[in-house]
Amino acid sequence: MSIKKLIVAAMLAASAFTIQPTVVWAADLPDFTRIVETEGRAVVNVSTTSTIKQNVSALPDGMEGDPFFEFFRRFAPQQQQERQERSLGSGFIISADGYLLTNAHVVARADEITVTLTDKREYKAKVIGSDARTDVALLKIDAKNLPVVRLGNMADVKVGEWVLAIGSPFGFENTVTSGIVSAKNRLLPDENFVPFLQTDAAVNPGNSGGPLFNLKGEVIGINSQIYSRSGGFMGISFSIPIDVAMNVADQLKATGKVSRGRIGVAIQELNKDLAASFGLAKPSGALVNDVEKKSPAEKAGLRTGDIILSVAGQAVESSSDLPRLIGAIRPGKPVVLEVWRHRAVQKLTVVPEELKTEDARTAQREYRSPQAVPDAQNMKQLGLALQELSPQQLGKVGVKYGLQVKRATGLAARAGIQPGDVIVGLGGEALGSFAQFKAAVTAAPKGSTLALQLWRQGITLFVPLTIGGDE
Repeated sequence: MSIKKLIVAAMLAASAFTIQPTVVWAADLPDFTRIVETEGRAVVNVSTTSTIKQNVSALPDGMEGDPFFEFFRRFAPQQQQERQERSLGSGFIISADGYLLTNAHVVARADEITVTLTDKREYKAKVIGSDARTDVALLKIDAKNLPVVRLGNMADVKVGEWVLAIGSPFGFENTVTSGIVSAKNRLLPDENFVPFLQTDAAVNPGNSGGPLFNLKGEVIGINSQIYSRSGGFMGISFSIPIDVAMNVADQLKATGKVSRGRIGVAIQELNKDLAASFGLAKPSGALVNDVEKKSPAEKAGLRTGDIILSVAGQAVESSSDLPRLIGAIRPGKPVVLEVWRHRAVQKLTVVPEELKTEDARTAQREYRSPQAVPDAQNMKQLGLALQELSPQQLGKVGVKYGLQVKRATGLAARAGIQPGDVIVGLGGEALGSFAQFKAAVTAAPKGSTLALQLWRQGITLFVPLTIGGDE
């Protein structure tokens, strides 16, 4: 072979070697075009018009330069003015006869709702019902043979899989963005009924109510919220899981409202130390720190100090799972709870009642420190100065015996115990005397953990206190 042929052969081999990896890598990237072309037809633009009424001072025209303008502005009689406010959102069609889903906040206070399809057809929409707790609204337009989305199965959704969002950010209709599922079951402040999907698909104002698709072209969520310090997209978006949304939609369609169950318990999260103090191998479940009188929980035999492990066979991984699982049960329907009590599993049957208002016991109530009484008891090794409650104070707290924390330093302070707290129980047992408390502390091996039940500003909670740690 000539030198010229050898050089050409080497160049061809090198070219094949460098190009091939690029071709293989590109082939592995997802192609969203089919989803946009087939499923995107069921995505709609939702625009609303609201009438805002406000009171303004009835001032004559041309007074702005008058030296008495400020006087008249403050004391002139008020008159009511109206102005129109418009907003944009997104939605998607779930039935060929015109039912569609969007966010409740998109249509809140709307006087008129217009739905625009991808082929530019416009329809006036009626709100069948909306649920502020989950931020889901069901709308109806007068149309037939509409394109509809396909719904996915949340059990199949995995963190890291590709997702696609379609909506109208800032009014730009039919905008497509992509990303991955960043996390599942994400709980947000003051949100107890929605285990959000977190994604990094670009979602901005106007995307609200739009669908989140998987690579099969199935809707797995409704884009609802963003985390942002600027008001725009910063890489964290939250979607309502489609199973939660459809459960709400079915109830709204049937009755126009959503019914949720409640059992009447106050709960808290378990940490490693608290779990160990109750004999649990891992910190999962919801720790009951209060049971409402005459509630379904009390009737079922639930006690303070119980740890609810599952509801109707569904595991309670964290305390935040419990409101969602109980809320999904129809009021009046019996359900079996698995409860950890005295280091063993027990089963209790509870019949949830309907959740109508927020639990008043969780609201902050006025609290005044008890007046001083003689014979303060001290637990210096724990960093605690304690004092027995007087009869009047016991009545306020609602217990037969309690020890008020007058000072907390060292171990107690590091555990989170605060002056003014009242120790009312150990584990799941009510506290009956200072001697009982002292005996429990004395008998506890060094390094072990006691679960102290505290009363703090009208609520009860458990705090793990490690005995003989780093002092």
